[in-house]
Amino acid sequence: MNMKTTAFPMRPATARPRGFTLIEVMVVIVILGILAALVVPRVMSRPDEARAVAARQDIAQIMQALKLYRLDNRRYPTAEQGLAALVQRPQGGPAADNWKPYLERLPTDPWGGAYQYLNPGLNGEVDVMSFGADGKSGGEGFDADIGSWQR
Repeated sequence: MNMKTTAFPMRPATARPRGFTLIEVMVVIVILGILAALVVPRVMSRPDEARAVAARQDIAQIMQALKLYRLDNRRYPTAEQGLAALVQRPQGGPAADNWKPYLERLPTDPWGGAYQYLNPGLNGEVDVMSFGADGKSGGEGFDADIGSWQR
């Protein structure tokens, strides 16, 4: 019996490990490029959609706080008192005798702007809105206003 048996067969000395050819690598790169061209545009609009959803949620939260303010104080904050009346007791205008903190802090919209407050509102008793991505009234798409009247 031969004691020199090995678990792996020996390769001939002339055999070289086979790698990828330039054409195979180019085909893979082209396929990845095509996939990226199809997927990236769909993924890139997601942050804008997420900001619009976050703005709607913030506005709903502010509207809830305004309704609680109204229940406690028999009126909404005046336009001069603004949304700040939800965070700290208003100093001017009608007194808020039963005031409590309704929000910990006043949020900014997802684009970094302040939420707008109208009393009386154009679309309801009061309106809360964000001017959208462009920070200007009006607009279309992600630049459009997002308001409390949109449910």
